[in-house]
Amino acid sequence: MEGLTKSAVTKRSVVIGGHKTSVSLEDPFWTEVRAIADAEKLTVSSLLRRIDRERSNANLSSAIRVYVLENVRDRANGARRPEGELHRTNGNGLHVS
Repeated sequence: MEGLTKSAVTKRSVVIGGHKTSVSLEDPFWTEVRAIADAEKLTVSSLLRRIDRERSNANLSSAIRVYVLENVRDRANGARRPEGELHRTNGNGLHVS
């Protein structure tokens, strides 16, 4: 695939629901997480807590990536989900209606 570059994975310590944990994401995902949180007038920690509560995946980093991907797709398609609403996903993290 031309035009794709490797992106460093950055591990960050975050507090989710009063518990400290670490999350590893590629830098473009961290950038998008911050942008989504800003757009929704949330802290990054609050957004991650919401994703954590609603996730169907066992892995938080994967759930965050899926959330970011769906958010980017929604914006590309001109859709906007109601504030605070996450997409429903199946056990593989794929969107279901």
